[in-house]
Amino acid sequence: MKEGFNIIEKITLTTDYQSLVDVENLVERVCQSLGVQDDAYGNVLISVTEAVNNAICHGNKNDANLTIEVGVGDHTDAFCFRICDQGDGFDYSNLPDPTAPENILKENGRGIFLMKNLADEIAFNDKGNEVTIYFSK
Repeated sequence: MKEGFNIIEKITLTTDYQSLVDVENLVERVCQSLGVQDDAYGNVLISVTEAVNNAICHGNKNDANLTIEVGVGDHTDAFCFRICDQGDGFDYSNLPDPTAPENILKENGRGIFLMKNLADEIAFNDKGNEVTIYFSK
């Protein structure tokens, strides 16, 4: 998370798709408290739930013994969600283009593409097991 952001909420999730309900509730609560416009709410919800979904499936590999941390940061003109899993990470700088003809019909591989296009900015830690998703207020 960038300097100057104050953590306003933090939750720990189990590696279970049922945890997405907790994520949806968190996003709704945060967006209401920060006065996020309705048209931006959907972008936040999709981006954050996609990041948590990736943490469950790809990061923690559905291992129920592992957890996922979700933190919310607030700043004067922006807010963010930081999602961190306990997995080994991945090379986020070398992802296939989901819009390339050879990838169009694939069932997966669009999550990070969606996050990049719906958020103002996304940033990974060096290991690749933590993503922070930034949105303007």
